[in-house]
Amino acid sequence: MKRILITGGTGSFGSAMINRLLKDDSAEEIVIFSRDEKKQHDMSQAIKSPKVRYFIGDTRDIDVVRAAMKGVDTVFHAAALKQVPTGEFFPMEVVKTNILGTQNVFDAAEEAGVEKVVLLSTDKAVYPINAMGISKSMAEKLVSARASNKSKTIFCTVRYGNVMATRGSVIPLFVDKIKNKESLPVTNPEMTRFLLSLDDAIDLVLFAIKEGRNGDLFVKKAPAVTIKDLTQALLNIFKANNEIKIVGTRAGEKVHETLVTELELAKSEDMGDFFRIMSHTQDYKKYYHEGADLETKGDYTSENTKRLSIKETEELLLKLNYINNQLR
Repeated sequence: MKRILITGGTGSFGSAMINRLLKDDSAEEIVIFSRDEKKQHDMSQAIKSPKVRYFIGDTRDIDVVRAAMKGVDTVFHAAALKQVPTGEFFPMEVVKTNILGTQNVFDAAEEAGVEKVVLLSTDKAVYPINAMGISKSMAEKLVSARASNKSKTIFCTVRYGNVMATRGSVIPLFVDKIKNKESLPVTNPEMTRFLLSLDDAIDLVLFAIKEGRNGDLFVKKAPAVTIKDLTQALLNIFKANNEIKIVGTRAGEKVHETLVTELELAKSEDMGDFFRIMSHTQDYKKYYHEGADLETKGDYTSENTKRLSIKETEELLLKLNYINNQLR
């Protein structure tokens, strides 16, 4: 990797990726592409490096994406509308950013001769029941469709569950409420969610850069926890006894998340900590005439993966810089 472009680069993923790339000295230049000049200003004040350059723009605008893509070798496409409620109330906005914006990034990358593009996706793209998940599922389809184009640019995907303590996730919400002595709104105590650290997410993306072939989808194996146990682990860490208020499962939410489907597992390669799911669209004729032997144990879900105890969840949370900073 020489010159890297990160779309949506001022988010939690972008910040962590920049720090990793600068620490490893593995990039000549890092271009941060996003539409929020305030976040770019704040990032430039926090990260003092001549290797980092900032580009204001929106992935919905193909012309500005093309301008940012000039001379780029590698693209991490993280720009997206990610909040489930946003998608339910403004579905066309999610379509414009997560689907059409992704198409713009892919077109511009191909035109510029970029070597590799990695799309960041989510477990909500699997069996999607909300607009955000549907849009990310479509973005994944855009990657697999590119696999049959015989392009010199390699397009692949990484898919992961909840990244702990990122903006908009439940952990910072609960920590704020614990500190303010407010009740904690728990949707469904038995709801399960995968847990992944930002470092794990970075490892997954860098693995895809190293190993990815056209159309590949990579998934990092991850443990899960019930919302009840996650809530109790946070209360234990902060030695708090806030009231827990059960609010019920909201529209667009699943009780358990699926990270890999049974059909995907049947077409996957187990790479230890990762699954590689090969694209089924490499050959148009084979897609219509060849199936897969579904001799698996079903989907890979937050219900049947390794389940963390409250103590194990506490230990995992205490590895996060965010939690340690809040404890100080």
